[in-house]
Amino acid sequence: MSDIADEVGAEELLATLLACPPEMLDVSLDQLRTLAVVHTTGTAQRAARVLGREQSSVQKQLDNLNRTATRLVGEALVLKQGRGKDFLFTPSGEEVVELAIRTLASWTDSLHRSRRRLGSTVTFGTTEFTVEFLGAVWPALREDFERRDIRLNIEHVRTRDLWRKLDAKKVDMACGSFAAHVGQPPELDYDFLEWHRERVALLTNLTTRELPDTPVAATKLPTLPLLSPTAGLLAQFLGRWYGPDYRGKLTIIADIDSLNYGLNLLDAELTHGCMLTTERVADAVLEGRLPGRGLRKIDLADDYTPALEIVTGIFARKGERIRYAADHPLNLLWTAFAAASPTNTVPATLPG
Repeated sequence: MSDIADEVGAEELLATLLACPPEMLDVSLDQLRTLAVVHTTGTAQRAARVLGREQSSVQKQLDNLNRTATRLVGEALVLKQGRGKDFLFTPSGEEVVELAIRTLASWTDSLHRSRRRLGSTVTFGTTEFTVEFLGAVWPALREDFERRDIRLNIEHVRTRDLWRKLDAKKVDMACGSFAAHVGQPPELDYDFLEWHRERVALLTNLTTRELPDTPVAATKLPTLPLLSPTAGLLAQFLGRWYGPDYRGKLTIIADIDSLNYGLNLLDAELTHGCMLTTERVADAVLEGRLPGRGLRKIDLADDYTPALEIVTGIFARKGERIRYAADHPLNLLWTAFAAASPTNTVPATLPG
């Protein structure tokens, strides 16, 4: 009975596949991507700029899709509304755009999974200030990767996006930092290899009269003119010290979304105040390796609650590496990092 049922199912599947309209089979993934890009950007001109194509080429693809849709369902997908106005997408057009995005994302994810399984490609995410960790281990891996034709993709990620990139499998491994209790092992839902720990410090262009060279207490920080991060690692510290409404408790004179922007504001004396940063960054500023001539580094006192420090290391999705052989690129990278780690907190080889 099951064989008969399977045969009937196969016949129905074949019938469905063979009944696909010829016009639909002529639609390419490239056309679907163009349609989705036009939907996102609004016009053929802006889509052409993003795609690196001529506007006429984009418009030709839209015209072909419109003719196909009109023959198949009796409605075009996208309509012009006049010079300078965004295109109008019909209900059919909106449905096809959603289908195009799902299809392209599914195909791309499937390719990444296959490449990851076969070990032909590995994507490593790094922040601006942790890329040097990858540079420390890459010389030992380069020859083997090149000999086996393994492609190492390096993607810049912000600290705030690290977990999301890993969970969404946009990167296979990442190097980044997070706030943790002083002296305590981190509790994470990821495989983690610790690289180093450091404290948070202040950089300031205030005079010693305005801010002496003594550790800043938790009660003092809210009174200081502060350049505040809009998100990310250092915002985590402020949120855990002063609560989710910390912005209402601090004296914020400027919002900064990048370290260099804050350093340049202080360096050019466009603002007079302080900014939180890591000890490594503060030391790099004092040594002249980052902008900030004449800035001073001020330590924080030990009365902040909870007592936090920055933990930096290598992250991978929990349990993923053990599913692969020891010579898989993910495990080769992890082993190299484990051997080079100043802390050496994990064994250099996989268990078993």
